[in-house]
Amino acid sequence: MSRNALAGLGRISVYAFKGHMDIQFIHQPDQFGQLQPAWDALVERSATNVPFLRHSYLQHWWSTLGGGEWDEGELWIAVGRVEGRVRGIAPLFRTRSSENEHRLMFLGSIEISDYLDVIAAPDDVDVFSGHLLDALSRQRSDDWQVLDLYNLPDASPSRRALAIASRERGWGVAESTLQPCPAVVLPSSWEDYLAGLEKKYRHEIRRKLRRAGEIGLTFQVAENRDAFKESLEGMLALMRTDVRKAAFLQPAMETQFRRSMRSAFDEGWLQLAMLKADGILAAAYLNFDDQGKLWVYNSAINPEFFSASAGWVLLAHLIRWGIEHDRSELDFMRGDEPYKYRFGGVDRAIFRLRIQRPA
Repeated sequence: MSRNALAGLGRISVYAFKGHMDIQFIHQPDQFGQLQPAWDALVERSATNVPFLRHSYLQHWWSTLGGGEWDEGELWIAVGRVEGRVRGIAPLFRTRSSENEHRLMFLGSIEISDYLDVIAAPDDVDVFSGHLLDALSRQRSDDWQVLDLYNLPDASPSRRALAIASRERGWGVAESTLQPCPAVVLPSSWEDYLAGLEKKYRHEIRRKLRRAGEIGLTFQVAENRDAFKESLEGMLALMRTDVRKAAFLQPAMETQFRRSMRSAFDEGWLQLAMLKADGILAAAYLNFDDQGKLWVYNSAINPEFFSASAGWVLLAHLIRWGIEHDRSELDFMRGDEPYKYRFGGVDRAIFRLRIQRPA
């Protein structure tokens, strides 16, 4: 089935179960759009409250199927309601594996969304997980064979809840660790932060900051939409100078990237931090700025400023900005690049939970 045929299906099916929660499966894009107010309100209360679960981010992801990561997909969003109020959402879509099995996966899977999960308040996770699996069990066996959930955070209570509920129903469950996600808890002062680093890295950061100041590199944050749009274009131009990132920025991916980043900035939860010299962009970091935390999402470095360690300098300025603006944490997200640990990153992890229904 083609991408357009799958994405355009307009089915809605509702299942009411013994107990207090009804599950509705949403397959139609316009129904997805109408969920936005209740969706974002629930994200704010969710046990896993991360930028990648916001409605606008996932809607833009869906509009390009992850910037072209997926060739086909059908919405399978599960919405749990209690007396008409949304209490749980499983943001799912259906696609095919290389073995031609129908998999249900999180919207946002896999490559460009570091953290994914069901959306439910802590007290509702267990109940929602059970009702979700019951609703899925009533679907035809040729509708789906595997619930394949990537990028679950290690602190997610749904990892445990879904695994337990699946085993209680006699379903196969396998969990695997995917990647480390280093993060830095930010102290109350810049000096306290530096004091917590290894001595050689503390001295290196100070030396590079001093050198950057001598050559006129200054730290800036895009303050308004016009400045953001201009700076985003400059950042994309720098990304294209990197062979790996240029390959990443295929047309569909660039479309997704622009849409999601502009929307996040307009909604007030994206920061574009820059290092400039005489108006020339030396380095840029796109960061989610949400819930009093910074989440480092993407970066670009001007090759002309490699010798000035522009990436290190900008990151140091960003951490200092976070401390001065009362941010509690800087999350480097996925990847074990050495610089993350030199700046004090401590590992967390993300997981894959694969649930197989009986044949």
